Amino acid sequence: MQLQTIAQLDQLIGETYQECIEACSTCALACDACSSACLREQNLEMLRECIELNQDCSRICSLAADYMTRNRPWTDQVCLLCADICRACAEECEKHASMHEHCRQCAQACRQCEEVCRQMFTA
Repeated sequence: MQLQTIAQLDQLIGETYQECIEACSTCALACDACSSACLREQNLEMLRECIELNQDCSRICSLAADYMTRNRPWTDQVCLLCADICRACAEECEKHASMHEHCRQCAQACRQCEEVCRQMFTA
């Protein structure tokens, strides 16, 4: 079955998941970009934890989005774990946000994703 429109996709996965899928996808991309940018910075040792959290966060956000598109039974638990990792990643990126724009943008995306995932968990 091939979906013809975004409306059909929305109907298939529900509006409840759509906002969270978008936030998770945006966050995963921001984390990947931040991780790559951090690797090009001078002081890698200072950014080691940031890079690792970016990678963890990107992976869990991608997994959460995948679970939501497939409406898996453990979606709520994955969303809660995603929110926790997004919080940790945002906190780490915020430590570097005044020096690195990519960390500021990543922290912002992580905070948004954390908020939406927590709402998803409590819904």
